[in-house]
Amino acid sequence: MKLLNRYILTTFVRVLLLALGAFVGIYLLIDFFEKINDFINHNAPLSLYLLYFLNKIPQVATQIIPIAILMATFMTLGGLSRTNELTAMRSCGISLWRAATPLLVSALFLSLTVLAVNEYIVPVTAKKAYDILAFNNDQAGVSLHRDKIWFRDGNDIVNIRLAYPGNGQLEGISVFELGPEFRPSTRIEAQQASYINGGWLFKNVTIRHFSSGTGELQKVEHLDEMSFALHKRPKDFKALAPRNNELSFRQLHRLAKQLHAEGYDATRYRVDMHSRLATPFACLIMAFLGIPFALQKGRGASLTAGIAISVLIGFSFYIVQAMLLAFGYSGVFPPLVAAWAANLLFFLLGLWLVLSVRE
Repeated sequence: MKLLNRYILTTFVRVLLLALGAFVGIYLLIDFFEKINDFINHNAPLSLYLLYFLNKIPQVATQIIPIAILMATFMTLGGLSRTNELTAMRSCGISLWRAATPLLVSALFLSLTVLAVNEYIVPVTAKKAYDILAFNNDQAGVSLHRDKIWFRDGNDIVNIRLAYPGNGQLEGISVFELGPEFRPSTRIEAQQASYINGGWLFKNVTIRHFSSGTGELQKVEHLDEMSFALHKRPKDFKALAPRNNELSFRQLHRLAKQLHAEGYDATRYRVDMHSRLATPFACLIMAFLGIPFALQKGRGASLTAGIAISVLIGFSFYIVQAMLLAFGYSGVFPPLVAAWAANLLFFLLGLWLVLSVRE
């Protein structure tokens, strides 16, 4: 039995490595043509090209590997069926599912490996890749500490707790208007800000006025809304906004807990936190889903069919997952449901296909 397991796993690993290498290579090739102008415009040396793409490999590989596992499972069992080896195993009393057990165990091991890589390697390499790409961007005068942004805007010092460039939203804004001798004359605090018609609208505003001589508090105002001439647009915060792919599960958990304690909306971070745990187990789901597909195709399994089915199912999974995560970000679904629902749906699909497979 050990010899049989070794034989099946050898075929599985060979196809997996070929598929993973091909998919990662295609991804990096497309990314290369998209980024080449940025490197050329800044006269980047060849070493930066290589370093950027080397740092992209872990992130790309962890995203692509479920599709590669699906293809490897399909092609391994399909190949055994096409050469009548599965028939020979059944004649020796070995069930189809017993033959597929090494593939499921390997997929579980790969799921745990991806989980570890996402926790300890991807955050570091993703940050390095981004830093290389943004090396020549003009970010002078800006200090970023993951979830806090400081910059000078004219004669004002601005602090922003969180920036969401995609929808033109800011949270936790503090503006220090400086008077003579670099002393704050006014402090404006806003819970939120929205970019509307080319300007920023502050909401839930508190304005504190200080004496220019003594620095003592003189007056406090509370406003529901006020316009403020902040000389930055949402796209200016794109490089400053927290990039969740650079955060591990533990960092996301810590940040979500901290933001919730401070009264900010931490939904996006909770969704991404649960997604860090759920996404790696797509490897196991894809292996489970590939088994009934391969067994149903039987001798008709081919390389073309394997590639087509794997890509179709893989992209369908990612589309469903992206939709569910979007529902989680918007608060329609709880973060836990949004992160794990895609795995559950495709597991149920695989279970239905398994029940329809005849031994």
